[in-house]
Amino acid sequence: MLTALSPLLAGVDRDPERPAHIDVPKMSQHRILLLTATLVLYLVIVWAVLITSWLVRLDWQLMFFRPYQQWPQIHAVADHYVVFGQRGPTAVLVAAWLGWRSWRQHVLRPLLALGVSLLLLNITVGAAKVGMGRLGPHYATVIGSNEMGPGGEIFPSGHTANAVVTWGILAYLASTPTARRWLSALSAGMALGVGLATVYLGTHWLSDVLLGWAAGLLILLALPWFEPLIAHAEGWILDRGDQVRALRRAHDGHGAPAWAGSPVVAVRRCPAREKVVHRCALTGGPITAGSPSSPVSRAACRTGRPQSPGR
Repeated sequence: MLTALSPLLAGVDRDPERPAHIDVPKMSQHRILLLTATLVLYLVIVWAVLITSWLVRLDWQLMFFRPYQQWPQIHAVADHYVVFGQRGPTAVLVAAWLGWRSWRQHVLRPLLALGVSLLLLNITVGAAKVGMGRLGPHYATVIGSNEMGPGGEIFPSGHTANAVVTWGILAYLASTPTARRWLSALSAGMALGVGLATVYLGTHWLSDVLLGWAAGLLILLALPWFEPLIAHAEGWILDRGDQVRALRRAHDGHGAPAWAGSPVVAVRRCPAREKVVHRCALTGGPITAGSPSSPVSRAACRTGRPQSPGR
């Protein structure tokens, strides 16, 4: 049994040291071009909704089509699938995996990159939701209207943007080009499925989902600009950890207090004017003098006054 599990247990051990080379994505010309194109697409979608264009008419047509009534047999599947776009469950799942990687490789970059991306997601998508205030299909008030400004928080789709960022960060942090390609395909499939599931359930307009895909992709494409900040934070945290460990080692090596339950050595001067070394357990064990021929009572050493033989 142990022999069969030995390869698996060997993989559980931490790497001996931080990897010598970590592939950090750079803000290349190709990436800047993709970022610019995605930003233009983002603005075009917003403008198309603001002017109540053909995109809004398509939103209403899909809403009246009611996909959840056309294909009720997949309703339960879609209802559970959208969980992969919810912030809490996905963040916990991805953070657990990235935390494992951080522990294995003695690095903090995976967790810090996830934290930065989620912070950017909260700021950008949250601000867009509140600023445009669009109502969802279930709360629409005027047929054919873009439903902008009445106080909703549906545009862009937070589920869709979160699916793009949370699953896409795995591809962003991939160690090899092959892993990056496979994880990119996985994250694209997850984000596509989550967005379509929200349209099927009627919780989002199609334009909400389109803008959510663009918003999430913008964050992933812009993330290399924040790599210096991530590296600085990682170095600062690791340096503080090294200092704490060094202080602890120095303290333990120069007479640090022992842990609870271990004996404590105390040196006291008793009335007989001789130095006696006592070993006293914290549990209240007996105290004996350093010399067997001159026993000293506990009370005598505590008060510093000799006791008469009759007491």
